[in-house]
Amino acid sequence: MLSYDGTDYHGWQAQAGARTVQGTLVQAARDRFGADTRVTGASRTDAGVHALGQVASLTTAARITAAGLRGALNADLPRDIRVLDAQDAPAGFDARRAASGKRYAFLIDNGPIANPLLSRYAWHVPQPLDVAAMRRALLALRGRHDFGAFCAAPGREKDPVCVVRALHVIRRKERLAVLLSADRYLHHMARNIVGSVVAVGRGARDAAWLGAVRESRDRKQAGPTAPAQGLALIRVMYSR
Repeated sequence: MLSYDGTDYHGWQAQAGARTVQGTLVQAARDRFGADTRVTGASRTDAGVHALGQVASLTTAARITAAGLRGALNADLPRDIRVLDAQDAPAGFDARRAASGKRYAFLIDNGPIANPLLSRYAWHVPQPLDVAAMRRALLALRGRHDFGAFCAAPGREKDPVCVVRALHVIRRKERLAVLLSADRYLHHMARNIVGSVVAVGRGARDAAWLGAVRESRDRKQAGPTAPAQGLALIRVMYSR
């Protein structure tokens, strides 16, 4: 399991000519364990998105214990990527294909003045937000639905049907967290849901609007895409 600050990375997935989390991890692993080492992540987080509980499967011909692998990688990786835990997995385990769901959290700094300590990890929204209206609006998105209205253009070729198991808004003084749990996510889906529900919280839309957006299946009907720095992958779920 990995944790990383995604601020200085072009997302998880390895890309030619771009610094990514997967690319950095693969390079560190190959330098240690050989060129045949492969790494597969459970979630392809976007540029600037963080993770507290990303899961990756690492395959190598090198003989090393799980604890030794964790220590070796943490010695070589930059400080904004940490291996929190390593365990032996069954042969053929694929972190992405085996996942049954993922949980994300989006942090909103709702104070009138932006907190400088949260600038890398939260979206500053200075206007008052109606949390009760936000919670009512999100009820329409729970369950199995076509989420095409919340999908960015690069992901339109994928099946738009997802199962959203939970959506919560939690307030602690001037901080809000939107928690999302689903079996899978479309491109920018979590950030587009947050951007839309914040429009409800600001009073620009009523609570019933989010259900109408979902039914429209039209991305143009939804709100703006919330900025990447507020989003963090919290947990990857696996069926036992």
